[in-house]
Amino acid sequence: MKRKVRVIETHLASDTKLKEMPDLYFQKDKEGSEGREDRLLNIYDEVQYQEILGFGGAFTESTTLNLSQVDRQLREKVLELYFSLEKGIGYNFCRSTINSCDFSEELYSYDDVEDDFALKHFDISHDKETIIPAMKAAKEYAEDLLIFSSPWSPPGWMKTTGKMAKGGKLRKDCQETWAEYVARFIQEYEKEGVSIWGVTVQNEAKARQGWESCVYSGGEERDFVTGYLRPAFDRMGIGDRKIFFWDHNKERVVERAKETLCNKRAESCFDGIAVHWYSGDHFSALDVTHQLFPDKYLIASEQCTGKGRKLEESGERYAHDIIGDLNNWANAWVDWNMFLNEDGGPSHWLEEQRREGRDENKIWVGESPIVYDRKGQRLEIRSSYYYMGHFSKFIRRGARRIGYSVYDSAIETCAFRNEDGTIVCVVLNRTEAEKEFGLRYRQEIADVKVKPHSIVTLIF
Repeated sequence: MKRKVRVIETHLASDTKLKEMPDLYFQKDKEGSEGREDRLLNIYDEVQYQEILGFGGAFTESTTLNLSQVDRQLREKVLELYFSLEKGIGYNFCRSTINSCDFSEELYSYDDVEDDFALKHFDISHDKETIIPAMKAAKEYAEDLLIFSSPWSPPGWMKTTGKMAKGGKLRKDCQETWAEYVARFIQEYEKEGVSIWGVTVQNEAKARQGWESCVYSGGEERDFVTGYLRPAFDRMGIGDRKIFFWDHNKERVVERAKETLCNKRAESCFDGIAVHWYSGDHFSALDVTHQLFPDKYLIASEQCTGKGRKLEESGERYAHDIIGDLNNWANAWVDWNMFLNEDGGPSHWLEEQRREGRDENKIWVGESPIVYDRKGQRLEIRSSYYYMGHFSKFIRRGARRIGYSVYDSAIETCAFRNEDGTIVCVVLNRTEAEKEFGLRYRQEIADVKVKPHSIVTLIF
């Protein structure tokens, strides 16, 4: 019996979106068949690389507020589209924030009482309104959902500047309190039925942003974790939680990793490195980081595009980065906001800029894969959703990246073997020309055509 290849295609020009196409079939590879031997995509499952943790997005307050404000039918539809493996794209690895971020309705923390070093006033009630309910609702669709959390800033009173926004540093006399604060966050979430798998030390650790931000050097992240955060986790019974550092762009990840993981104690306290995409590809930097620290996870923890792009552009950018990261040892890839409104909010940072009278054309407005059009009370699904689904729906947790070679670098691809033995190969074509090749596996070939500006997932 001939081996079958399932074909899933997204080609927006023909309105094809994550659509199951006619099956292909492997034929025996006849060496020397004219025109084929120089147009191959070879799959090699004799070698295996990193294990996949999953794919997902972030439970920002913007996302959860929008979910709470749509009617029940739309809310369930959004959750199904993201988290159902059968009817959606199977998200299972997501991010949340500790305290507020730029995509919150306002700046807030869980303890705004000045000098409350004993954290007597620590309270996560704010998150019980929309954030925790959204997480629990998502778990109804994805029982294997893992969540990691990131702070944008400690409470203002813990910082050298006295405020959450516009940078500043963690006060040295607040390090122990801040470590306990993060641990308390995990404990209090667990009381509400939400388990936090891990944390990053700080979102964008070198950036002084106009919104909530806090700056750490590599040494400061290292010393905070080794001296305070990891001991607090161990002392408070959550020592199994993962800790990641950097959580920033890839262009400096190698140097940051060397600075932070400079001794055995530091290496033992961190589980991995988190990166963003905003400074360009820098895929090889992930490979170098892995070669230096092969036992550490690499997760792409945040990336997004802005409004106003061409039909397929956001999707192609997502797929290009996912393929590049996965081929250079990333264990997971996580989008940013999951559900914004048509104005890119709610976001206290966007509203602040608008109140200040900034030119609307000069305000950067983020886009989510699913957008809520409030006026029409309907969902708008962007290309990024479909392109993301080519990975998240078919490459499952526990999959291992495997080897491949391809005749044309314009054919961007990655390949994985799931735990059930299925092989998943994703092929992205960002060019204006159709690409034809032979998918070759164990001396068999299936003829494949990939349309211009399209993406296919091949499963066999």
